[in-house]
Amino acid sequence: WNTWRAKCSRVSRRSNRADVQHRSLSTHSPTFSFFLSHPIVLDLAFEKRWRDLVAKLSKRFDGGALDLNAILFLIGVQELGQHAREFKKDEKVNLMHIAICVVLGPYGYYTELGRDADGWPHFERVKELPPLGAEEQERLMKEAVLAYFEE
Repeated sequence: WNTWRAKCSRVSRRSNRADVQHRSLSTHSPTFSFFLSHPIVLDLAFEKRWRDLVAKLSKRFDGGALDLNAILFLIGVQELGQHAREFKKDEKVNLMHIAICVVLGPYGYYTELGRDADGWPHFERVKELPPLGAEEQERLMKEAVLAYFEE
C-alpha cells in the first residue's frame, strides 16, 4: 500500500505533481517558479508558444507539420553552418547531437569545445542531466528549443 501510495501521490494529485515538476524542472528555467503554482496557465502558454513555433517553421520549410526531432535536425544543420546538402545517416545523428548540446548549453549542461578540421562542433557535458521521465524530457527539450528561437 505504501509503495503504491507513494507512486500515485507523485503523479496523480495536482499539488504533488507540481511539487515533482518543481523539484525536477525548476532548475531549468526561471519562469517555471511562477507557472508551477498555475499549471493551467503554464500549459496553455507553453502549448501556444510551441504551436506558433511549429507553424512558423513548418510554413517556412513547406514540409508539413514538423515534430521535435525535425526541428532539432534543423537546428543542427544551422549550427553546423555548412551549405545545405544530403547528409548520411551517421551525420544526421551527429546533427541531432549538435542541436541537443546547443539548446541545452544555456541551461549549463554542455559547453562547446571547438570545431574539428571538417568544421563539426564538439561539446563537453558540464553536468549531468537530472533523471526525468519521457514527458519531462520532451518538455525540457521543447522549452530549450523555444528559448533558442526566442533569443
